[in-house]
Amino acid sequence: MTTPLQVTAKLRTPVGEHDHVRGPVGAPVTVVEYGDFQCRYCGAAYPNLVELLRQRADTVRLVYRHFPIANVHPYAENAAEMAEAAGRRDRFWPMHDWLFEHQDQLDPVHLALGVQQIGLPADELAAEVGGQAYADRVRRDFVGGIRSGVHAAPTLFVNDVRHDGGYDLAELLTAVDAAADA
Repeated sequence: MTTPLQVTAKLRTPVGEHDHVRGPVGAPVTVVEYGDFQCRYCGAAYPNLVELLRQRADTVRLVYRHFPIANVHPYAENAAEMAEAAGRRDRFWPMHDWLFEHQDQLDPVHLALGVQQIGLPADELAAEVGGQAYADRVRRDFVGGIRSGVHAAPTLFVNDVRHDGGYDLAELLTAVDAAADA
């Protein structure tokens, strides 16, 4: 009798100083999300990840990496680049949150309003995104995701191992608690 070969997907690009991190630097558990701001499944995972960070504030840090699926989500790449433009001004997480909380408003007009709502100059950021100033960063995240076995969004890694379970809160808590105990 033979058994199928199971390969565990591992995070190939280690978390570094250029990543967007929320939570304590020395947390025993790191969750890396490869996400797409226009993806409804990423939008569904978003509040669960926020709650996970709230409930395990001393245990978990969250890293967000871009995985825009542009052939399905026409505004995803611009949204990712806009988040990077905001990040350059230390406003990545407010922009990240706005994008997920307004997924149905990622067209250029609404996106400019969102940028203004978080207190940034919309024209300046739009010019940077229009010139693709952050396209390489977004592409680097995407390629790193492909190398790590990401084929859909959201894909989560818990302590460098791909989480093949769901992204509802109970499953995330279970995965994080198991990783913390390991």
